[in-house]
Amino acid sequence: AGLGGCPYAPGASGNVATQDVVDLIEAAGIRTGVDLDRLVDATQWLQEDVLARPLPGRVFRARLGERARATAQDA
Repeated sequence: AGLGGCPYAPGASGNVATQDVVDLIEAAGIRTGVDLDRLVDATQWLQEDVLARPLPGRVFRARLGERARATAQDA
């Protein structure tokens, strides 16, 4: 989810988001065994219920957008 960061670099945004790494590895044709949808669910829980702040992961943000569009189309 891009958590972490360097305590010696003020404003450091954090580490690489796990879901971005999983997506990159899978796109390279290497199976990770990670369920990306469940990882996105866990990240959403972290964002909303634990940290109460936006998380920066590219894949996370894209998947949330896909979900919102799908929900809007179903309504």
